[in-house]
Amino acid sequence: MEIKAIIIDDEIRARVALQLLIEEYCPDIKIIEQCETLAEGVKEINKHKPNLVFLDIEMPGHSGLELFDFFHEEDIHFSIIFTTAYSQYAIKAFKFSAIDYLLKPVNPDELVEAVKRFQKIKTENIKVLKENINQNKLNKIAVPTGNSIVFLETNQILYIKGEGSYCEIVLLNGEKMICSRYLKNFEDILSSYPNFLRVQKSYIANLSYVTIYNKSDGGNLEFNNKICIPVSLDKVDLIME
Repeated sequence: MEIKAIIIDDEIRARVALQLLIEEYCPDIKIIEQCETLAEGVKEINKHKPNLVFLDIEMPGHSGLELFDFFHEEDIHFSIIFTTAYSQYAIKAFKFSAIDYLLKPVNPDELVEAVKRFQKIKTENIKVLKENINQNKLNKIAVPTGNSIVFLETNQILYIKGEGSYCEIVLLNGEKMICSRYLKNFEDILSSYPNFLRVQKSYIANLSYVTIYNKSDGGNLEFNNKICIPVSLDKVDLIME
C-alpha cells in the first residue's frame, strides 16, 4: 500500500538527501511535496492529505513543534517523523506522539525502522477501530497503550483528560492510563454512551459519578470521590438536562 508523505525542512540539501534515502530504502513511500517553511507545509498538508510528514524542528519563523497549532484536532489524520540535528528536542518530539525521531544526517537503517514503526501503528489503529466497533455493545472500549490494547469497561472510567495529541484516562480505582490519542477520538467513540459528555475543551466526564456542580472559580464538576474538573459554561445546560 502506497504511503503519501511530505517533507518539511528549510534546508534544500536535507530535503533532497532525505527524499533520495526514502526512494532507495522505503519504496512504499511516495514523496508528494517538499516544503521549505512550516506555513507552506500546512498548506500542502491541507491540499494533499498525506499519511506521513517528515518534519524538521529547527526552522526560521516557526518551530516544527508548532505544526499542530495550525490544525483542529479532528483534521489531523497524518503521523509525524521528526528530523533534526539537535538531540535535545527528542523528549519534546515524543510528547507530540511522534512516530519516531531521526537525527541528521539520517541513517538509512533508522529511517527504515521508523517507517516500519509507522506501518505497525497504522495497522494497530485499524485493529483498535474494529475492536471498538465490536465491543461497543459490550460496554467496553479498546485503548492502545504501548504495545498492548486494553479493553476498558466504560463504567470504570471517571474522566478523560486531553493534552495535545495524547490523553490521560482516569479510572474509578485511581489508576491512570496514558494513551496516544486525541480527545476527539474518545468523544467520537463514546458518543453512543449518554453518560459521557465533553464538559470542557480538555475533559470528557462520566456524568454517572458527578455529584456536585460548583459555580465558583469559573465552574467545576465534583465526582463522588471529591475529585474536581473544570466545566465550560456552555455545557452547563446539557449537564442539568
